[in-house]
Amino acid sequence: MKIICIGRNYADHAKELNNPVPKEPVFFCKPDSALIQKGKPFFYPEFSNDIHFECEVVVRINRIGKHIEEKFAHKYFDEITLGIDLTARDLQQDCKAKGLPWEKAKAFDGSAPIGDFIKVSSLSKDIQNLNFELSKNGGLVQSGNTNDMLFSIPKIIAYVSQFFTLKIGDLIFTGTPKGVGPIAIGDNFEASLEGKKLLQLPIR
Repeated sequence: MKIICIGRNYADHAKELNNPVPKEPVFFCKPDSALIQKGKPFFYPEFSNDIHFECEVVVRINRIGKHIEEKFAHKYFDEITLGIDLTARDLQQDCKAKGLPWEKAKAFDGSAPIGDFIKVSSLSKDIQNLNFELSKNGGLVQSGNTNDMLFSIPKIIAYVSQFFTLKIGDLIFTGTPKGVGPIAIGDNFEASLEGKKLLQLPIR
């Protein structure tokens, strides 16, 4: 399986990092070794001093697809959750300054913790009108709604499938709203979708 991450999909987040707002989806990949599940901790690595959290809605692909039409994209997933795209901001800035790829800043081990999946059919609201939140040590740090995405989930699936064949179990991180910030050893994060807690992440 592969993890596909959409960048700059909320205008306010792009602006807070002084990045241009894209005209088409921007994406990168993480390996499966980036996953953390079931409330297990993230251990702060020695190679960075500035790792940031980015809370995102995550879609799990349930059938194989290539060149998927946007109007049919909803048939390719039936479960979602929340995840945190952990980013070594210091490494990312250094790579950007040198014009180098920055996978090591995004795709390191444990950089993609995810929560419990829920069925889309169980939601009482449209997939593009979901509220989600991230708290850090009990205080709210991020709050978003999927309606604010620059590119909807069906549009993302259609776009990515032009380049990659999507397979069963593939995950798509759909972008983060504004409010990203640093993590520290001892922090505890909780993420909720429509008031339901799906993810807990202690930092060790």
